[in-house]
Amino acid sequence: MSGIIGKKIGMTSLFDASGKNIPCTVIEAGPCVVTQVRTMEIDGYEAIQLAFDEAKEKHTTKAMMGHFKKANTTPKRALAEFTRFEVRRAFGDVVTVDVFSEGEYVDVSGNTKGKGFQGVVKRHGFSGVGGATHGQHNRLRAPGSLGASSWPSRVFKGMRMAGRTGGNSVKMINLEVLKVVPEKNLLIVKGSIPGAINSYVKVERWS
Repeated sequence: MSGIIGKKIGMTSLFDASGKNIPCTVIEAGPCVVTQVRTMEIDGYEAIQLAFDEAKEKHTTKAMMGHFKKANTTPKRALAEFTRFEVRRAFGDVVTVDVFSEGEYVDVSGNTKGKGFQGVVKRHGFSGVGGATHGQHNRLRAPGSLGASSWPSRVFKGMRMAGRTGGNSVKMINLEVLKVVPEKNLLIVKGSIPGAINSYVKVERWS
């Protein structure tokens, strides 16, 4: 598996050979620096840690500054681990978007947009209680009954209710790579990916 950390730039569309318009997402993928190499002897598993996107020293802790100096690189904003890399990597190696090629398929994971505290209509797709007539007042978007009052006199676990919505980790699998632009570190994949504009994502290719 090869992977890279990227930043969601936005969405656009491309035309294929048959003239069909295909929606796609533009990702700024890398360059990433190898800042740590996990080994079976020391860590109990094998992986490499990549760092992406420049950060200011005043916004970086001293512990992290020492971590980046070991890899002989500047402070970075995003860190992520990748397992089963096809090519052996060492401290300070740079991983670019060239690890991907057009026509292959990748998995992209990120955090969805946070929507704050929402009601059941927006959060779970409830239709609301009854209609707007027959004397109803302020009940149109209510969830309805939460359970019996006599027994068990409690709300069962898992009851769909209002609460925090969004901000979840989501992985989109088998997205086709439509175009790779190495000179601009851009990766264009088919369809949508989770997250807001300028949010960080992990792009992985499973071998």
